[in-house]
Amino acid sequence: MKSKMSNNKKFVVEANFIENAVRLNLSLSEFLLLLYFENDDEGVFDLEKISHKLKVDKNIIMEAFNNLISKKLIDLKNEKDLTGKIIDKVSLNSFYEKLKEKQKKEEKDKLQEDIFSKFEREFGRPLSGTEFEIIKAWISKMYSEELILKALEEAVYNGATSIRYIDTILYEWHKKGFKTKEDVENYFQNRYENKKLEETNILEYNWLEDNEDK
Repeated sequence: MKSKMSNNKKFVVEANFIENAVRLNLSLSEFLLLLYFENDDEGVFDLEKISHKLKVDKNIIMEAFNNLISKKLIDLKNEKDLTGKIIDKVSLNSFYEKLKEKQKKEEKDKLQEDIFSKFEREFGRPLSGTEFEIIKAWISKMYSEELILKALEEAVYNGATSIRYIDTILYEWHKKGFKTKEDVENYFQNRYENKKLEETNILEYNWLEDNEDK
């Protein structure tokens, strides 16, 4: 009875798995095969068993399998079972690594879109092609996104919303070694405290005694 229940075990499909599979533009047969290996504890490539389980022709299974291999979404390794027999084991590590890379790229693209939107909102107009390319160059070469937005904030505060002005700010901050907005904020905070200390020293200076000494 236990074996029969195991053979009739239904696939568990997580929403995240489906969403990520859609991102990779998989065919239905490729998706089903990935889903099979996701739910199969043994990870063994048994063509007969898979075809029976998925109710899909073996030729279609083989085509989907080869496609997943060529797309580097799965890895096939030869291992020995407990009896010493060589078996083909399937690993989905490449699939999950591919998903991580794709997710990071999408997050980066989304962040860049947010930056461009913020620039356009603060400038009160669409960015020109040149401005767009300059911002992309900032992001790809040396400046963090948060530092760029901090420079934009500084430019807005000074009433000078222009790419050239912001480029000058970033250049000066780069020379000072600033990499994050915290570096900038700490610098201005220290400068403010030093200035207040100088003003306090001037106010507390005993000018009468100084004149008497002379």
